Amino acid sequence: MGFDARLLTSVGVLTAVCEAGNFARAAEALGLTPSGVSRAVSRLEARVGVRLFDRTPRAVTLTEEGQRFYAQVTPLLAGIEEAATEAAGAAAIVGGRLRVNVDPWFARMVLAPRLPDLLAAYPALSVELIVSNHREDMMKGVDIAVRFGPATGDMLVARKLLETRVLTCASPAYLKQRGVPTTLGDLSGHDAILFRDPQTGRPFPWEFFRGAERHEANVRGRITTDDPSTAIEACVAGYGLFQSLELGLGPWLSRGDLIQILPEWSDEMFPLYAYYPSRHLPPAKVRAFLDFVAGNASSPSLGKVGEKPGI
Repeated sequence: MGFDARLLTSVGVLTAVCEAGNFARAAEALGLTPSGVSRAVSRLEARVGVRLFDRTPRAVTLTEEGQRFYAQVTPLLAGIEEAATEAAGAAAIVGGRLRVNVDPWFARMVLAPRLPDLLAAYPALSVELIVSNHREDMMKGVDIAVRFGPATGDMLVARKLLETRVLTCASPAYLKQRGVPTTLGDLSGHDAILFRDPQTGRPFPWEFFRGAERHEANVRGRITTDDPSTAIEACVAGYGLFQSLELGLGPWLSRGDLIQILPEWSDEMFPLYAYYPSRHLPPAKVRAFLDFVAGNASSPSLGKVGEKPGI
């Protein structure tokens, strides 16, 4: 049997009458007319099948059945009030468990080193990370998902957190052995580490941008992976060229483990989006995470910061 919302309303009126002592004061407290309160009580009595109040010109008192009914529903009403208070706290207080489905590269190179700062800022918060680059069911069982690439998911709110360049790089040892490509045409004579698109299962094409110019290069290689950390390590080991997001690549470039090639063709920008189910009153822990990530992305070493629209 479906829940009758009018029953809950009538129980609320009964409680107001008990607390106020008569229909007139209860009506004033509820913003109703005395006749409206009387009708609500009559509907409740008809619904439960017993008379709940003894009515006299001077007072309204609970019958014996009314006293038992009131004693039973009072804890239930208190539980509803407690649940509403707890839910309101979740919207205002950063705490509880935050479940995040996050892209592997962003998780390892950007988020993980900064998690201590997030947890220090919010002592009541705990974080559960699910690391994946797949988009299917990325919101299953989580509060928020973070993915690189154009926004998708019509039923989700997408917030752009940042944009980062796409760089082409290689190790000094590889370049010493095979030479430094100086034109896009030189790439055909080099080995490439290919990165598999999790949506299509095929390697991403190698694209190069210089201002408004776009060029797609034909590259070949014997290593294909869907894990960016594995690709970076293979690149550092000297296998071949690799196209990587600039975000998080700073340590390898600053140490000289990797060298950027064809820098004049590195104008492509790749976005990072956060997804969550609803724009209406997202929990405080979700808002805090979004603001934390966007704030940390302001570091010059992480790439170009994108627009950060309000929630």
